[in-house]
Amino acid sequence: MRRPFASVRARAALAATAVVSLALVAAGVLVVAVLRHNLTERAGLEAEVTARTVAGSQAALDGRFGALDLPDDEDRPVQVVDAAGTVLAAGDDLRGRRAVADFAPAPDGGAPSGRTDDDDDDDDSPPARGRVGTDVDRETLAVRVDDETREYRFAAVHGTTYAGRTYTVYAGASLADEQATLDQVTRAMLVGLPFLLSVVAGVTWLVTRRALRPVEGIRAEMAEITGSGDLARRVPEPDSRDEIARLARTTNETLAALERSVERQHRFVADASHELRSPIASLRTQLEVAEQHPGLLDVPDLLHDVVRLQDLAAGLLLLARLDAGERPADGLVDLGALAREEVARRGPADRITPAVTTDGTGLEVRGSRDQLARVLGNLLDNAQRHAATAITVTVSATPDAVTLTVADDGHGVAPADRERVFERFVRLDEARSRDEGGAGLGLAIARDVVQHHGGTLTLADAEGGGAAFRIDLPRAPRR
Repeated sequence: MRRPFASVRARAALAATAVVSLALVAAGVLVVAVLRHNLTERAGLEAEVTARTVAGSQAALDGRFGALDLPDDEDRPVQVVDAAGTVLAAGDDLRGRRAVADFAPAPDGGAPSGRTDDDDDDDDSPPARGRVGTDVDRETLAVRVDDETREYRFAAVHGTTYAGRTYTVYAGASLADEQATLDQVTRAMLVGLPFLLSVVAGVTWLVTRRALRPVEGIRAEMAEITGSGDLARRVPEPDSRDEIARLARTTNETLAALERSVERQHRFVADASHELRSPIASLRTQLEVAEQHPGLLDVPDLLHDVVRLQDLAAGLLLLARLDAGERPADGLVDLGALAREEVARRGPADRITPAVTTDGTGLEVRGSRDQLARVLGNLLDNAQRHAATAITVTVSATPDAVTLTVADDGHGVAPADRERVFERFVRLDEARSRDEGGAGLGLAIARDVVQHHGGTLTLADAEGGGAAFRIDLPRAPRR
């Protein structure tokens, strides 16, 4: 049973919807907060204008508070209170009540009308007479009007009569319109949010589906390749230059490498079967003849076939281990000493005695001594088959690498064949190689071993003619 959000499309749509919903909620909260602040400030300004109008009226400055013309609108309540908290005047909605608030700006010490602030020599002088203060305080208060509690934004302005009596005018502005506006905006957001989220989810679903369509094509083609086993097929590559196109190219490169590997393995098995068939058939023939005619048994020829079969089996086993990714031993090998020992060991049996030259010290590399000896032995066997009169083995070092070169003065190898000789079961001189027991594995084994040691094996012309096989291996760090 598939999980509800098992697909990438579903998860992408859900994630996009969640992110957008959080962003919209945060933006909505911010918009409501800013709108509330602006509306409240606007109501405060309206209340301040009303308070200053009342405080600066001639009747207020004369101290005739009963003659004040106060707004009778319930949305703009006004109260005038003296310093002792006594209500001096009030609009219809606040008449007969005690003071609605007790906040007020500090009494202003500025000069009265007709004077400037520069004329005040003492900042601690009593409040100027016949003047309205410049400061204002604002607060939001809940006031009960007509048996209903309402919120108002009150502004308090301080004033002083010509007689020196101080008073404070409290003027309010209703916040009902503000609250109605906020409610309307909130409802609009709540109604529009699901619609916007639905649009985001739908668009994300469609866009993701379109973007992932090539991935589905790659998956379907890979499933068919897996089912059919046809590694020659390739997945479709989209024309875009995005990650999916790179995925398709990488998949095709992987399929190509896998196809080459399988073809190489099939060719290897076929060639190995062919190579094994000849010595086994020869052994069987000789044994059958010996069974019928014991006196005709050719022991040296029989031993030659057994040795050839043993060498072939050992080479195939080593190649199989290398193909399986077996890592070489991590020992310290002196290539100069190895070259001298290998030449000395083979001396009596070789047709030509190689000349060994080592250049300086510090010729150590890290790896398997047995495998590197096998590489050198294979190169010497190849040189013995093709050299005319001389074989040279040279070992030298650079700060980063150790180079071992095996050169002969034979006919050499044509440039077109210098890579092909390293392929498995390849013989450039088919008849002579087979007669002398070569199976075409020596150079292939040599290159694979060197590559597993982190080095390279290349073929070039020798200085005096012939072929020169050069091995470059990383130099072991000195301790």
